[in-house]
Amino acid sequence: MSVGLALLAAFIESVVGYPNLVFRTIGHPVTWIARVITWGDKTWNSEEHSELQQRVHGIVLMLVLIAGAAVIGVLISRVLHLLLPAALAFIVLAVVASTLLAQRSLDTHVTAVADALEARGLLAGRQAVAMIVGRDTNELDEAGVSRAAIESLAESFSDGIVAPLFWLAVAGLPGALAYKAINTADSMIGHKTQRYLHFGWAAARSDDLANLPASRLSALWLVLGALWLPGLSARRSLATTLRDARQHDSPNAGWPEAAMAGALGIRLMGPRSYDGEKIDAPWMGDGRTRVAASDIRSALVLYRTACGFQLAALGVVLALSVLI
Repeated sequence: MSVGLALLAAFIESVVGYPNLVFRTIGHPVTWIARVITWGDKTWNSEEHSELQQRVHGIVLMLVLIAGAAVIGVLISRVLHLLLPAALAFIVLAVVASTLLAQRSLDTHVTAVADALEARGLLAGRQAVAMIVGRDTNELDEAGVSRAAIESLAESFSDGIVAPLFWLAVAGLPGALAYKAINTADSMIGHKTQRYLHFGWAAARSDDLANLPASRLSALWLVLGALWLPGLSARRSLATTLRDARQHDSPNAGWPEAAMAGALGIRLMGPRSYDGEKIDAPWMGDGRTRVAASDIRSALVLYRTACGFQLAALGVVLALSVLI
């Protein structure tokens, strides 16, 4: 277990984030992983291949990604412990691991949507939310922009924070890097389109499995956050989660989204469009459909509180591991 490493990494990322200067200079681990996936897509994914060949090639790509990421994680850990004193190696390792988390950047991007809606109007809100969602945004009204931002906040809380922290705590830097490789692959090729239906099958299934624990944990932290905060309903959050989480076409994304919808007393999901194609998704939650920038603010407060519960849980596990 690497609970202490996860706790320190989360603290570092929440304070520092990922500096823009570093990103402009060397990029980000996700961009490095994405280059490998792009190469695999161009090299191994061809319409001339049979469905079976496409699926096998996709499986091979995932095995290469997961094994490669894990090996790199092991090498980084070993080299740091060989070159540096134990305490310093631990701190540097936590700094490296913090780059795999998105607490601060997620908060910044979602806050930007609320700021844009309130200060500069609907067009600015659409532009801001387009930075964090894949759906069409050019026809969204204020409620649609606000829902999109809140849904992205809830889902990214699970797969951008809780999941990498879970795998970091369980399997150290190798586990967190392997998870990030899986999650990045799913976002790039795990789509049910003609090109990726078979080639991206392994990426999508791997991501479903890797996010299974974190999606449930993220819903729990949101329910507890709603219990802590005045004006929100933990009971409704829990009830909505248990009733609506499985309505989502993802086995995982519905859990934090339903918990968020219930806590705030709003409806999420619903009809939307991707690349001009209308999707008649079911509503999640039974509250208001008229969602506004003020609801984004409330969602952010709940998100920050849920992050606090996540850190507290890591602290409890660390304390128990020391005592036992």
